[in-house]
Amino acid sequence: MIRGIRGATTVTEDSNEQVLKETERLALEMVKANGIDPEYVASVIISTTTDISSAFPARAVRSIEGWSYVPVMCTHEMNVPGSLEKCIRLLMHVNTDKNQQDIQHIYLNNAVQLRPDLIK
Repeated sequence: MIRGIRGATTVTEDSNEQVLKETERLALEMVKANGIDPEYVASVIISTTTDISSAFPARAVRSIEGWSYVPVMCTHEMNVPGSLEKCIRLLMHVNTDKNQQDIQHIYLNNAVQLRPDLIK
């Protein structure tokens, strides 16, 4: 069965280095927490708030060893007034036998405020 695994993080500035570093960190935390093998990943969608435009975060995911063939796509998040700034969100579609409640969604940096109910 395919399950969605969510993750989000923030950067303090819109720089190529920070966007790639924090995206890679988030992806690796998601992989570690859920025991993900890239062979079982159907796709990854990455969105950023519109104040991030210095880099394609997908580059960070594709640069992880074994992930070069995983389909990854970037897009911008809706620009809602008052929403969290400089935020990067990942949605991994993963083939897994885990139950929905056993999936560990990962929120880092200021993104912890997005889903405090899912922080373990």
